[in-house]
Amino acid sequence: MPAPDPYPNTPSPSPGESGVTVRPERRGDAVVLRVTGELDLMSSPVLDGHVATALEEPPPPLLVIDLSGVSFLASSGMASLVAAQQAAGESTTLRVVATGRATARALEVVGLDQQLPVHASLEEALAEGR
Repeated sequence: MPAPDPYPNTPSPSPGESGVTVRPERRGDAVVLRVTGELDLMSSPVLDGHVATALEEPPPPLLVIDLSGVSFLASSGMASLVAAQQAAGESTTLRVVATGRATARALEVVGLDQQLPVHASLEEALAEGR
């Protein structure tokens, strides 16, 4: 018997005190985490929790973290992305959507665009290699 889908189509919650909202959704066999707001020391644990939930058994073959709604990406947010890639291991492919100065440029400056598969759009991230 398959496990219940932990990502029903629900409206996005409003950002809490952390300043970030993470809205999980299923896209075929992929899980997409749409992140909105500021991803910093206070809010990174929110993303970490959603990544952990997404990778629970059975883990999806693809996890996309969509940062296109992120207005500020601190080093702790970048550390969460690296931790997500490590947690995904070999069973789940991780892809990141990042655009603009707040995310794509920040990842490029620290060299994470060389370590993480960064895409310019969600559609591109979902389509690659499929």
